[in-house]
Amino acid sequence: MAKATEVLIISPLYIELPRVRTKDKRVYLNLNTYRNLHYITNNNVKKAYLEAIRGQIEGIVIQTPVSITYRVIKPSKTRLDKMNVIAVVSKYLLDALTEVGFWEDDNDEFVKEETIKPTIYDEGNGRVEIIIRSC
Repeated sequence: MAKATEVLIISPLYIELPRVRTKDKRVYLNLNTYRNLHYITNNNVKKAYLEAIRGQIEGIVIQTPVSITYRVIKPSKTRLDKMNVIAVVSKYLLDALTEVGFWEDDNDEFVKEETIKPTIYDEGNGRVEIIIRSC
């Protein structure tokens, strides 16, 4: 396993859920969507999120406690409430990291600080950049 003191994770802004009879369902990772999801759909999104970032996090070990910095990069100039995005991305990310054994748990003992940077614009390339550092 590779030891690191800092890790950059690129998170998507949405997850595509495959459908059998209709086109795939795009589920945006934001609080407005999250609160209205059926619990089964939410569970499927959470699993798909883990698979979307698995290649970036599997096998990495970082010494805890950590500080986490989030930056939302929006794909268009449309107004965006970054906290709606960060709330859900953080939830899914921390659960995914715990699931793959990145750390023992995602409670306050292990995650000491979370910082949110100002949103920036990158046409057509929306994402959330997350930096995890050992404290």
